[in-house]
Amino acid sequence: MNNVNLAHSELLELKNLGMASVNILQAIGINTYEDLAEMGPVQAYCRIKARGIHVSKVMLYALQGALMDVHWNDLPPDLKTRLVKEAEHLERGERERAPA
Repeated sequence: MNNVNLAHSELLELKNLGMASVNILQAIGINTYEDLAEMGPVQAYCRIKARGIHVSKVMLYALQGALMDVHWNDLPPDLKTRLVKEAEHLERGERERAPA
């Protein structure tokens, strides 16, 4: 088994992540749990959206849940709110820095 398959299987073992999510994560350079933990769910979510990939807030929740080994729907509401606010803040900052 090559490294991509090993990484694929590692990410697929995480809660909330299926093949489509894993393919998206690999497109932004996340191949392992450690990669996701290092980048963080908010940064990963914003990078996905910046690539023009249409994902909902559920992807943000799923990434956080994958790191915590919790189903995304079981995340506390205050944590979901904080994640969304952080993502919105980060996206606003990236738009402001983008060249016209």
